[in-house]
Amino acid sequence: MKILNVMQICDSNFPVGSFNHSFGMETYLRDGDIKDTATLKVWLLSYLKHQFIYNDGFAMRIVFEKLKENKIDDIWELDRKITVQNTSKESRDGSKLIGQRMIKTYLELYDIPLLKEYGDRIREKLSFGHPSIATAILLNYLEISVEDTILYYMYSTISTLIQNGVRAIPLGQKDGLILMQEFFPIFEKLLSEIMSLKDEDFGLTVPGLEISQINHEELVFRLFMS
Repeated sequence: MKILNVMQICDSNFPVGSFNHSFGMETYLRDGDIKDTATLKVWLLSYLKHQFIYNDGFAMRIVFEKLKENKIDDIWELDRKITVQNTSKESRDGSKLIGQRMIKTYLELYDIPLLKEYGDRIREKLSFGHPSIATAILLNYLEISVEDTILYYMYSTISTLIQNGVRAIPLGQKDGLILMQEFFPIFEKLLSEIMSLKDEDFGLTVPGLEISQINHEELVFRLFMS
C-alpha cells in the first residue's frame, strides 16, 4: 500500500505546478545548447550532479536526520537556508510556489501535524516552503526510508523535467521514456554521494546553472515560469 501512496505523489502529473518550471533549462534551449535527447541528457546530468544533490537531495537527508533527533527548529532553519541561497529570483519563487502547493495538497490527503505547522509558518511568514522539505516530511511520516525517499524524489524531479523537455524541444514520448530509463543507474550513484556529503557541502552549485536561471527572466519568449 505504501508504494501506491508514493507513486501517487511522484507522478509528474501530480497537481503542484512543476510542469510550469524548467529551472534554467529553457535558457539553454533558447541559446541552442539543448536541441535533442543527447543534449538534454547532458543538461539533466549537470543539474543533478552540480545542483540537485547539494541542495534538494542533501536537504531531504538532513530533514530525516533532524526528525530522528527531534530537532524541528533545525528543519525551519534549513527551509530558510535552502531558499535564501538560491540566487535566481524565478527559481527561488518557483520552489516556494511548488513547495507551498505541495504542503496544501499533501494535507488534503494526509493528516500530518508537522506539515500543518509548516503551512501555518508559511502563512505567518516565518517560513518559505520548499518541495524537498515538504516531501521528506511526508515520506518520513509514511515510514519510507531516507534512501528510498531521495530516489523517489530524484525520479519525480527528472521525470518532470524530461516531460518539460519533450514538450519544449520537442521530443517524442518514446525518446523521453528511453532517456528516463538511462538515469536509473545514475540515481543509485548520486544517492551514494548524497549520503556521504558533509555539512560544508550544502548549497554548492556551479555558476553556469545559476546564470542560466537568472537569465531566464530576460528571455523575450518563454514557455516556463523559471
